[in-house]
Amino acid sequence: MANDKESALPDSGMSRFADLLDTRFRIPGTKITFGLDFILGLIPGAGDMVGFALSSALLLMMVTRGASGRALAIMILNILLDTTLGSIPLFGNVFDLFFKANKRNLDLFQDHFEEGKHQGSAWPVILGVMATLLILLVFIGWLIFVFLRFLFSALF
Repeated sequence: MANDKESALPDSGMSRFADLLDTRFRIPGTKITFGLDFILGLIPGAGDMVGFALSSALLLMMVTRGASGRALAIMILNILLDTTLGSIPLFGNVFDLFFKANKRNLDLFQDHFEEGKHQGSAWPVILGVMATLLILLVFIGWLIFVFLRFLFSALF
């Protein structure tokens, strides 16, 4: 059984890949690190999609090593958050400097196997995300309604 656990742990290739994506380079004179994900994010649209694909490749490595559904749900949320917020011009570039989804996912994966954290079903995470998205959708719908009401009252 120890061999199964050891074979599931991240190897140096996974660690190097996460490092390349998130922390490979450092801004001189600071402790701020960045990686390929940040550099690709500077290319509008296409860069974020390539970053998403590379993050997904790292996630697939973790899936094949047996990460739990709960850990994977959190990892997917990290990647979606990184891709979505990272694609917003200017804000997204700053966000990418500080939110390192691939490093977070590698840490989650290590915690999952070394400390037994993040075990269990993905459903609590999925339901939480769905509830948040539903609240966001209602809020956006309300904003659109208020805007259209204002627009029509100003025009007519």
